[in-house]
Amino acid sequence: MQALGFYFFYIINWIITLLPLRVLYIFSEFLFLFAYYFPGYRRKIVAANLRNAFPEKSDTERTIIEKKFYHHFCDLIIETSKLAHMSKEQILRRMTFTNPELLEMLYKNGRDVVALLGHFNNWEWVALSIPLSTIFRIVSIYKPLQNKYFDRYMTDLRSRNGLILTPMSQIVREILNSRKNNLRSIFFFVADQTPPKSDIKYWTTFLNQETPVYLGAEKIAAKYDTAVIFANIQKIRRGYYSYTAELMFEHTAGLPDHHLTEAHVKRLEQLIRENPEYWLWSHRRWKHKREESHD
Repeated sequence: MQALGFYFFYIINWIITLLPLRVLYIFSEFLFLFAYYFPGYRRKIVAANLRNAFPEKSDTERTIIEKKFYHHFCDLIIETSKLAHMSKEQILRRMTFTNPELLEMLYKNGRDVVALLGHFNNWEWVALSIPLSTIFRIVSIYKPLQNKYFDRYMTDLRSRNGLILTPMSQIVREILNSRKNNLRSIFFFVADQTPPKSDIKYWTTFLNQETPVYLGAEKIAAKYDTAVIFANIQKIRRGYYSYTAELMFEHTAGLPDHHLTEAHVKRLEQLIRENPEYWLWSHRRWKHKREESHD
C-alpha cells in the first residue's frame, strides 16, 4: 500500500511540476482553500501555538498571521515539489547566498562548521543551493521518514547537488571521516525539532513557552571545536529567498554548558517574531510538557 501511494504521488507530481512556478502558484491558492477552510490541516494546533506564543496579540492579529502562514505553507509545498525539475541555475537564482566570503574565510582558516537553522522560510531550497555555493563538504543531519519510498525519494531529491544526508547516530563517524581525509565540512542541524520524550535533557523558554531542545549540535560543536553559524533565511518575494550565514562562534571549545543552545534559540525566536507567518506553526513543537519529563 505504501508503494502504491508513493508511485501515484510520484507520477502526478512529476507531470504537474513540469509547469513553471508562476503557474504552480495558482495550485497553491487552491491548496490554501483546502488547508485552511475545508477540511483544514491542523487548524487547532496552529491556533493554539499562535495563542500561546503571542498572548499579547488580539484574536484578529493572530488570525491574520494564521492565514498568512497557511498561504506560505502551501507555497512551500509547491516549491518543494518543484525541486523535481529545478536546474542548478534556477535554484541559485531563487536562493541567493548573500555572504559567501564568510565561509571562504572559515575554510581558509581550516575550520569545520556547525550550521543551525529552523523551519523558517524555505529550508529545503537551502539544502540544494548551499553545496553549489561553497567549497565546503556539506552534511545534513536528518531523521528518516517512516515511509521508505518517500524517504528514498526525499533523500535523492535533497542530495542531488552534493548534500550528504546522515542520521544523528552517524554524525561522529562523518566528522572523523572528514578530518581523516582533510575534508573541511559544514554539518547542518535543523535545531527546532522536538526531541522524543526519552531524549529530553534540557528545557528553555522559546516563544513564551517552556520548550525541550536537542543538545546534539552544542555537544558536537564543543567536542570538535567547530565554528558555528546560524542560517538566516529571508523571503524576498514569492519564489525568491536569500540566505545569510551569521557567525555565532568561531571557536566553541570551553563554552559554558547551554550557552550555544540558548544563543541559537533566541536568534530563531527573534526572526520568528519579526515575520511570524514564515515559521512552521503546524509542527507539534510543544507536545511534551515539562512536568512530564524526568529532567
